[in-house]
Amino acid sequence: MSNIIPPALVRRLGNLAGFDTVAFESVHEREGGVTSIRINPAKASKLDLASLDRVPWCDNGFYLPDRPIFTLDPLFHAGCYYVQEASSMFIAHAIKTLALDGQPVVALDLCAAPGGKSTLLNTYLHPDSLLIANEILKARATVLADNLVRWGQANTIVTNNDPSAFRHLPGYVDIMLVDAPCSGSGMFRKDHDAITEWSEAAVLLCSERQRRILADSLPALKEGGILLYSTCSYSVEENEEIADWLCENQGMEPLGIPINESWGIEQTLSDKHACPGYRFYPHKLRGEGFFLAAFRKKGPQPSFDRRKLKTEKNSMPKELESWIREFGAFTAFTVGSDLHILPKSREVDLRIVQDMLYLRNAGTRVGKLVRGELIPAHDFALSVEQSPGIPKLALDREQALEYLRKGNLSLMHDRNGWALATYEDVPLGWVKILPNRINNYYPKEWRIATL
Repeated sequence: MSNIIPPALVRRLGNLAGFDTVAFESVHEREGGVTSIRINPAKASKLDLASLDRVPWCDNGFYLPDRPIFTLDPLFHAGCYYVQEASSMFIAHAIKTLALDGQPVVALDLCAAPGGKSTLLNTYLHPDSLLIANEILKARATVLADNLVRWGQANTIVTNNDPSAFRHLPGYVDIMLVDAPCSGSGMFRKDHDAITEWSEAAVLLCSERQRRILADSLPALKEGGILLYSTCSYSVEENEEIADWLCENQGMEPLGIPINESWGIEQTLSDKHACPGYRFYPHKLRGEGFFLAAFRKKGPQPSFDRRKLKTEKNSMPKELESWIREFGAFTAFTVGSDLHILPKSREVDLRIVQDMLYLRNAGTRVGKLVRGELIPAHDFALSVEQSPGIPKLALDREQALEYLRKGNLSLMHDRNGWALATYEDVPLGWVKILPNRINNYYPKEWRIATL
């Protein structure tokens, strides 16, 4: 087995309390891993969950008996669930047990792509919170924005910045999640390329990069704010040693997270400051390798000047009143010719973030107003803020897949105008019904390949 799993890694892990070398090597000999999904409670769907095992540390997480072709499930494209590794769903448990969901907050997911943890935060934080989801790489920021569009919430801003940019927002965020780029040993079962790329030198390089990312971005965390730090690495240099460094150099104090012994999570304590860390081993639970530690910022932190900013006089166009569920709860703003909505309570935050960061997306893109008529955007088709009175065109599974391929729909209909194409009562996108045809407005860049 040492021919596959790097011997240097196994040797280092063998010194850790609770680590079973034989069981660890054995589980990596078996092909395949665990497939799990996390449902979107904001989107009522007819997913059959009764027969599925629940992820014990996440009430919205479920294990699948095998891995289906998600591309052929319209509910996947509708944002009814996210395919997420079960171990990383532990963040939901951390939010609950640390009581981070009790009041509205500004949360920053610093290394957010592809979006699993951002969509989780959007579900578990207080609904009046603002989530800033950041990704430094442009292509990955696009994927992140698309996944958050599918999730359907309007209280999200997607940014495309280096972590150092957040120094310009000192003391601005209440909660920061840093799922740091790492050497990837926790994903060996799912990504065999990670095995060949792993080395002790790569671990040290990642550890240095993790320190830089944290040092650059932590000024944005307010005094008393909470840091959730995670990796998909087993290496102490990227986990417990980073925890000690945070306490010694960044004014952080460790926080414990209560866990159930039956879950199989291994709690560790760092050498210098006894920081609790939570390790996930695939031979002890149904999930891949993962590490999480939580901290509170105790050091003094100069705060961002929240003097009253002059916000633009944004008003909601009356044309949107019949489209949006809680019309009065939102403010509208334009990005180019596109109209977006954001919760009215976050209007000042939008201005602050616009002034300091590069935005990839903000709120929910609703569409364009052309001569007083709304030409709706695809993003709004997936929003949870639609008015229930918007006309719908119900599709069966084959029709839904044809729609997602951007094919032609030949259906009987008794109305004209814009309508939501739905599958099992969940919107997939827009159609425009004309007297002699139905125009398919599913985005070209999102269409699925013919299988």
